[in-house]
Amino acid sequence: MGKVLMLVLALCAAPAWAEEVVIAALGDSLTQGYGLPADRGFVPQLQSWLDDRGHAVRLINAGVSGDTTAGGLARVGWTLTEDVDAMIVALGGNDLLRGLPPEDARANLAGILQAAGAQGVEVLLVGMQAPLNYGADYKQAFDAIYPDLAGEYGALHVESFLAPIMQAEESAALMQGDGIHPNAAGVAAVVEALGPEVEALVARVDAESGDSDHSP
Repeated sequence: MGKVLMLVLALCAAPAWAEEVVIAALGDSLTQGYGLPADRGFVPQLQSWLDDRGHAVRLINAGVSGDTTAGGLARVGWTLTEDVDAMIVALGGNDLLRGLPPEDARANLAGILQAAGAQGVEVLLVGMQAPLNYGADYKQAFDAIYPDLAGEYGALHVESFLAPIMQAEESAALMQGDGIHPNAAGVAAVVEALGPEVEALVARVDAESGDSDHSP
């Protein structure tokens, strides 16, 4: 009887395992891992980065090559399953490649943020910067979308997905041959820059749930 009582007390005193935070990465080819081995894309490298730091986080790769903000809006409903706690939204690159109107991208991204908010899902919105090819007015309108919407919907915001590569001295060495997609080393640079922002996203989820055990 004494041994049974001791076992019960020990089990009660043991710390409970924290439930993992599930984060969906909604994006295009940059998120999907275009041109890279399955374990060297953005999502698996970010998963490893978080695992190495002891975070109880599971990432879902919701990246689709060629997707625009409209495509992301069309599939956000089935991306936001009941187990998803947070979302990384990295869309807009293909809108830029096609020269689509900034006001359309703004409306689509707003729709994604509204859908996330309706389900209580925290968001990290990753920005894109337009080239000057379409003129200064287009660039100004497009670049403003991300900080504006992040402020409006209370999302976390990162200025640019590719900034760590573009700011590198040898940026070409971090890109694939198409000059559009990062290679594995380039993705590693992106993950190093975005990782702390994803940690902040996890901290937001923890704060909402009252659980601080997802972080080391």
